[in-house]
Amino acid sequence: MTVLDPRAAELRAPLLRRAAPALLGYAAVRALGLVVLAVWSAARGTSAYTLLTARWDALWYTRVAELGYGYEVRLPNGDVHSNLAFFPLLPWLERLLHAVTPLSYADAGFTVSLLASLAAAAGIFAVADRVYGTRAGLCAVLLWAVLPVGIVQSMAYSESLFTALAAWALYALLTGRWVSAGVLAALAGLTRPVGAAVVAAVWVTGALSFVRDRRTPGARAPAGRRVLGMLLAPLGAAGYVLWVGHRTGKGPLGYLDVQAGWRNGFDGGYAFARFVADKFTSFPSALAGAGLIVGVALLLWLYVTGIRQRQPVALLVYTGVVLALALCASSYFGSKPRLLLPAFPVLLPLARALARLRTPKSVLVTVVLAVVAAVYGAFWLNGSGPP
Repeated sequence: MTVLDPRAAELRAPLLRRAAPALLGYAAVRALGLVVLAVWSAARGTSAYTLLTARWDALWYTRVAELGYGYEVRLPNGDVHSNLAFFPLLPWLERLLHAVTPLSYADAGFTVSLLASLAAAAGIFAVADRVYGTRAGLCAVLLWAVLPVGIVQSMAYSESLFTALAAWALYALLTGRWVSAGVLAALAGLTRPVGAAVVAAVWVTGALSFVRDRRTPGARAPAGRRVLGMLLAPLGAAGYVLWVGHRTGKGPLGYLDVQAGWRNGFDGGYAFARFVADKFTSFPSALAGAGLIVGVALLLWLYVTGIRQRQPVALLVYTGVVLALALCASSYFGSKPRLLLPAFPVLLPLARALARLRTPKSVLVTVVLAVVAAVYGAFWLNGSGPP
């Protein structure tokens, strides 16, 4: 008698076919968010499309795409906001799309983000499917879609583009495609400063693979591709940072000076801790402070749970660096929720739990979360929004 392995049969099916339900579900959640945003904005007399493409960072990206680098704003307090703080891959793609289509730069940014968000969803599915199975992959994608700040995935921001590159780089690592992982890590490093997380994942995974080779010589894989992938990984981030240092005349640390002009830096979480503590000086702001503490505790608990569930090292290293850079930076605190969007592996324990529910229950949970996220996203963008 032949015993069939259902998991083996799953993996033999093409990845795109396995991912199709997840991508359809993701598209439905994002469409709901956009419809609710459009209705909410119309009721307030604002433009939903302007909120998505022409506010906050989106304006800085389109300005780089149209005019290049060199623009800065000097504030009365002496701070200098330079567009050198924004990494170049998204504006490069906006410029390219604008050149080959009738789209404006803002339209191009919106289009890139929509396509990148689908690529990110596919990458998240690929990673979760590889580690925990197809049903967990579906749930991971839907959980990423229904995050309270999920509307950012549809904005002309770089979060979706970065998450797509990071997810597929991690998948390449999980499947032993070292050169692909290095190239994707380099592109991620051209997208956001947190590209360092992808580089760290490639380096640590590569270093551990060489250690394993020494312990089990018979299991050695070709080393050349691993070395090449590790060498390629940091080229994007290092190249841009060095170029900024040359342009500003400040040398290798010039990019840090640019970030300091925005009051961005890494202080180990001291400024964020003070921000949370200040919430407890009055009521009802103390409720917000308590909510922040609960949120951070939940993130850390999910990360520790991932460790206990023996997530692959590549995922743990990547997630740990993303969390550290988001929570321990002295940047504007209202931006932290969107800065955490690329940390999708923290959702895997929740995805596994959701996957174990019966289908009607998991669908009900997803629908409720999708509606809540859509309403919150519309409220958020028409209010303080994600600077």
